[in-house]
This record gives sequence, structure tokens and C-alpha cells, in this order.
Amino acid sequence: MSSIKNHEYQLEDRTTLLETAAASIEHGLSTGRALPVNLQDFPQHLQVQRATFVTLQIETRLRGCMGVLAPSRPLIVDVAENAFAAAFRDPRFHKLTRTDAGRIDTHISVLSPPEPVYCLSESDLLRQVRPEIDGLILQYGHVQGTLLPSVWEDVSSAASFVRHLKLKAGLPEDLWDPQFRLFRYTTESFSWHDAQPPRQATSAPDV
Repeated sequence: MSSIKNHEYQLEDRTTLLETAAASIEHGLSTGRALPVNLQDFPQHLQVQRATFVTLQIETRLRGCMGVLAPSRPLIVDVAENAFAAAFRDPRFHKLTRTDAGRIDTHISVLSPPEPVYCLSESDLLRQVRPEIDGLILQYGHVQGTLLPSVWEDVSSAASFVRHLKLKAGLPEDLWDPQFRLFRYTTESFSWHDAQPPRQATSAPDV
């Protein structure tokens, strides 16, 4: 998955976040609930409020993706909650089974605070958006959609990225309205490929 070049989280932090995601999924398989997190067991910078997405894949195919766009809870808690949600609450998929749990690849994306993009037209937006760097949020009336920066891996151009964003929001791909509100953000994204071989998550850690 795409990530910004300046890494905020070191290898130890990434490992902790990935282990917490795995433990929350295991806890969900056993109890039907996300892993309860004891903040005192984690360093202060993992307690700062941040917004995250957790994406699950099986053999490169999407198996679940859930997250939030605005920070409202500590980073370590957000990862635990979103990992559980991606495994068991993504409406596009059935609940993760224990068999599938042993096959998933977990990706975590930590979002920067969204910043508004001021544009007068779609062509103006296309000039401003940064391929392979920006995620975009589109708000229009009561609908909202977002695409993570990782989606750049699957599109051929900025125009294609914006079309997919409108479709994600449930809007026609050729629609443009001056009332569109657009925001962009970056992510620091990582998986076990960026950290270390996963440890067996047979039980929750002491959190």
C-alpha cells in the first residue's frame, strides 16, 4: 500500500499496532467484541488521537476495510476497533471465520488531518491532486466518499481516481457541482511486509 515518505512510526510502533490489530481480530473470534485496550500499557505517542483505516486482504483480494476520517480516540484504540470492524462489520463481506483469519494480510493506514481543497472545476481539482500521495474525501449534501492513497495503485490517472471517488460516494462519475466539498490527506501505511514476520496471535496480549 502507498505511504508517505516521512515515517512517523518506527518499526517497534508498527509491530505493536499490527499485533494489536491481530489480537483484536482474535478477540473478536472468541468473544464477538473488539479487544479492550489499556492505554497505560502503550507509549504516549500511540495514545494520541489519530484516524486510521484497517484493510484486510486474502491473496491480494480485499476481505474487509473499515476506518474513520476524523480522529476521535487514541491511535492504539482506533486500530483495535477498526481491525475488529474490518473483520466482522464490513457489510460487503460475511464475518471473518477462524479459517480465513489464518490467511489474512493486515494493512494499517494512519491518516493525516484532512485539509480542504479549493477548486472551481474538476480540471482545477485534477491540477491540484498529487498522484500516489493524496487520499481524497468528497462531501456533497448528505453523501460522502473517500479513497485512500493506496487506490492510486489501481488507477491510471488523476481523472480516473476522481471518477472512482464520485462512484464511491454514490454519484454519477461525470457529475460536477460547485457545492462539492473536497479534502485531501496523506497516510502512513504499513503491513507485516514492512515490519517483521507476524507472530501467532492465539490470544490477546496484556493490554
